[in-house]
Amino acid sequence: MTLEEISGQDNAMENADRMQSAGAALEELLLAAKKHDYLTVGVYESAKVMNVDPDSVAFCVLATDDEYECDIALQIHFTLIQAFCFDNDINVVRVNDIERLADLVGADDTGEPKDAHCILVTSPSANPWKDPALDKLSLFCEESRSAYDWVPTITLPER
Repeated sequence: MTLEEISGQDNAMENADRMQSAGAALEELLLAAKKHDYLTVGVYESAKVMNVDPDSVAFCVLATDDEYECDIALQIHFTLIQAFCFDNDINVVRVNDIERLADLVGADDTGEPKDAHCILVTSPSANPWKDPALDKLSLFCEESRSAYDWVPTITLPER
């Protein structure tokens, strides 16, 4: 083996560890935010919050799956949400497991799963909420941006 091959294996292992850690932190953050009622779930609901009180948004999760990959309207919303997040220094990640996200954020009042394509973690401006998982995810996003991965994809841990 050459030095480059060994170094490549080390980097791949470090990236896998970073992804697992980020996935666990995201799950922890979503559960804590749900408990404190700091979640906004749904593309349209998120757009409303971003329009009315952008300073309250602490983190953004966009969920994709194969079924909605060709949904042009959803992709346009994602592009606009990402642009808003970039303009307002809000960290944003993608998750490829929308069903798992829907399980984490729960159901609506009728018992139907919520539209988990966009999830915002919010924090009141008057009394900002700090969470260690949010700090971990912020660091993960910063490291990803330094590697030119502007919207990193996170894999949630197995159930």
